[in-house]
Amino acid sequence: MALSVAAFAIAGAARADGPLGVWKTEPKEDGRYLHVEIAPCADDAAALCGTTIGAFGGASDRTVGKRIFWGMAPDGDGRWAGGEIWAPDDDKTYSGKLEVQGAGLEISGCVLGGLICRGQDWVRVN
Repeated sequence: MALSVAAFAIAGAARADGPLGVWKTEPKEDGRYLHVEIAPCADDAAALCGTTIGAFGGASDRTVGKRIFWGMAPDGDGRWAGGEIWAPDDDKTYSGKLEVQGAGLEISGCVLGGLICRGQDWVRVN
């Protein structure tokens, strides 16, 4: 029962313009980018996880099937936080958050208590 309530809460929070679906990461300078599918986490349906489902423009196939972020909990008004983000380019994990920005998604992560942060703007694929 708790699982269905959590799934219902995610469905309500994920409006048509919400984060669920497939997103294209911001391309690197050399044109590499990934497609990431955002869905409820398998181990916690109340949180969101993002898994790489495609690598393009010379991006490494080693990232396909890996979680890019996990444990993102609803933080109100199109925002999700409290999770972690793995950056494949530097193989580091950051504390993360994401926010729906119109038709796009802003995803960011920080280390050292917020002293060093990085972010990307993703575009919806479907």
